[in-house]
Amino acid sequence: MSILLYLGTVLIWGTTWLAIAFQIGTIQVEVSAFYRFSLAALVQILFMLALRKLTWVPLKQHKWFVLQGWCLFCLNFIFFYNAAKFLPSGLIAVVFSLASIFNMINAFVFQQKPPTIKSLAGSSLGVLGVCALFWNDIQPGSWQQGAWSNSGLLGLFLSIAGTYCFSLGNLVSQHQQKAGRNVLVSNSYALVYGSVTLGLWCLFQGYSFDVENSYKYLGALFYLAIPGTVIGFAMYLKLIGKIGAEKAAYSTVLFPIVALSLSTIFEGYVWTETAVLGVILALGGNLIVFTKWPRKQKIQ
Repeated sequence: MSILLYLGTVLIWGTTWLAIAFQIGTIQVEVSAFYRFSLAALVQILFMLALRKLTWVPLKQHKWFVLQGWCLFCLNFIFFYNAAKFLPSGLIAVVFSLASIFNMINAFVFQQKPPTIKSLAGSSLGVLGVCALFWNDIQPGSWQQGAWSNSGLLGLFLSIAGTYCFSLGNLVSQHQQKAGRNVLVSNSYALVYGSVTLGLWCLFQGYSFDVENSYKYLGALFYLAIPGTVIGFAMYLKLIGKIGAEKAAYSTVLFPIVALSLSTIFEGYVWTETAVLGVILALGGNLIVFTKWPRKQKIQ
């Protein structure tokens, strides 16, 4: 069961990064995210009602749904959608693979779970990989008059911020499942809170709620809303409930392989020597974090 959840999550989420890139254009990115999660919330709730699985949860517990909605269906994608203005989708997926490292850090901060030496070594390698991947963007001269002059570096920081929000959402979901709350029920409430927050933000900013009438935009919207959100998040969060947030994030190691392949084909991403080295280090660091090494047998 866990293997199927892994494969499904990797294939779905490995392709959503390109779909996000297809939505970057004349429509405000927050509006695109609002439409995505509003549609996902509608589909999710109708599905749950049809199965008679949508149960009422006391209001005092809704603070966790709000947190989950903000972290997984609102703030993180505001960062990711804006990052897509500056970076190829495949590079954002590589940064997103650092979710495993953030999960480890957050487990220590919020759950007092100390990291192992292996985890620290893998994390360091992963960070070095991202630095190599963005090496041309962090050279001296990237700062000019106190502002970032390099859009690639801005995209990197936005991607990191989105990944950290996602990591926090992992911990919230893990808490929900340990409290006995159904994944699909939690997602239903969280999607509503996330989409409502996005809608209010767009209204506050005075954004137009126009929709781009093109097959590319609308196709990406439906793909992101249903497979990318309703199905993908249900599979991933179910995986968290089975094996924990840190181990579930191992699936993020494989996202960049799918995403970078698509980015090379559809976005014309050009590989450099440092980019290849960076991807190898970043993915290798994640593999070190999660690979179980055989223990030496004591000689009797």
